[in-house]
Amino acid sequence: MTSPARPNILFLFTDDQRFDTIGALGNTDIHTPTLDAIAADGTAFTNAYIMGGTCGAVCMPSRAMLHTGRTLFHIDREGQDIPADHVLMGEAFRRAGYETFGTGKWHNGPGSYARSFTRGGRIFFGGMSPHYRVPLNRFDPSGEYPAAGVHQEPKRHSSDLFAGAAIDFLRGRKAGDRPFFAYVSFTAPHDPRDTHQRFHAMYDAAKLPLPESFLPEHPFDNGELRIRDELLAFFPRTPACVRRHLADYYAMITHADDAIGRVIETLRRTGQYDDTILVFAGDNGLAVGRHGLMGKQNLYEHSVHVPLLLAGPGVPKGQRREAFCYLLDLFPTLCDLAGIEAPASVEGRSLAGALRDPAERIRQTLRFAYRHLMRGVRDERWKLIEYAVAGRRTTQLFDLSADPHELHDLSADASHPARVTGLRRELTRWRDELGDTRDQGRTFWNAFAS
Repeated sequence: MTSPARPNILFLFTDDQRFDTIGALGNTDIHTPTLDAIAADGTAFTNAYIMGGTCGAVCMPSRAMLHTGRTLFHIDREGQDIPADHVLMGEAFRRAGYETFGTGKWHNGPGSYARSFTRGGRIFFGGMSPHYRVPLNRFDPSGEYPAAGVHQEPKRHSSDLFAGAAIDFLRGRKAGDRPFFAYVSFTAPHDPRDTHQRFHAMYDAAKLPLPESFLPEHPFDNGELRIRDELLAFFPRTPACVRRHLADYYAMITHADDAIGRVIETLRRTGQYDDTILVFAGDNGLAVGRHGLMGKQNLYEHSVHVPLLLAGPGVPKGQRREAFCYLLDLFPTLCDLAGIEAPASVEGRSLAGALRDPAERIRQTLRFAYRHLMRGVRDERWKLIEYAVAGRRTTQLFDLSADPHELHDLSADASHPARVTGLRRELTRWRDELGDTRDQGRTFWNAFAS
């Protein structure tokens, strides 16, 4: 096809995929040939994060931050609905003349979906579902999406359904069409982890190494030890159980990788690959046995650190960037790469400068929060997590340079009181600057001060 004046954008998003689940980035136990190829053809941001969550369904605020480019306490109602004055990423590209397409999981309400996309198919409004019985919506130009329109396509896995919708969209485009912004949001590898047997067969649970931070139980009450995600495995956790969960998790990721490969192959066969910026990311991580946890309702690296790959026009090939960034930075980044002005409502910072200059640092620190229970902050070496649970304060300090798996709490070490004090000061600055002062924030900080 003739190259458009502006690049196409194909945004590929997975659900609950941890940052360290890409073969090319160091995981020798997982099969991800498609993601490996994207990394080889583009740039990996190895310090990409989410800010955390204001509810147990962390993916809902995570996606609200992604699509609005706004910080955690500046989104509305945990991300269930997006206010009209918070311009959405798809909405911005739509206003700029792009054809916008969305398929797969949309966890932020039908109204915000309708504002974002001019085309779509196999739309799932919700948080999770069985992968072979996904409640789907056809694209509704009116934006109404009545319950009577929900249907299923039995015997087809969610990863195949959503990849198929994207493939149909790409095949239907013609020379001279407007550039597109296509958002393809998979529900894998979120549980239930049922997928084709050929992907399960690729992983022998007994041969998978246990996570370095495996524990039978979390060492103290973090306030969420009996939430749904944590009840997916018995207490105490056993090595065999965690290995089985990990094998199923990897199988789901490999299936999603395969489905993404088919979408990208269609992009190549239709002559659109060279004109398209590829984005791959995940909405949050997952413990799967680390620290005695199974879910994402915590502030450890395995839950707030996410994968992020970019490739295509304007993106260096085969490189990595260590700049601290959040998923919410993708909104202004893609605007920059497409020559579109980011809306005034966007708070994220463009990564375009870091793509040009490997030495550029977007931020000096990153901040995290989970409900009224936890607050955290990290710099290039140190990470502090504070808990306020049932009237009890708990502090953790980790040296991520020497202890990337967060095994050794140094908060009580006599040589580190100034470190704890400095990081607490940074948390307080975040509280004041980013609005962590209402509702959950007020509850946390009042308990923390007591």
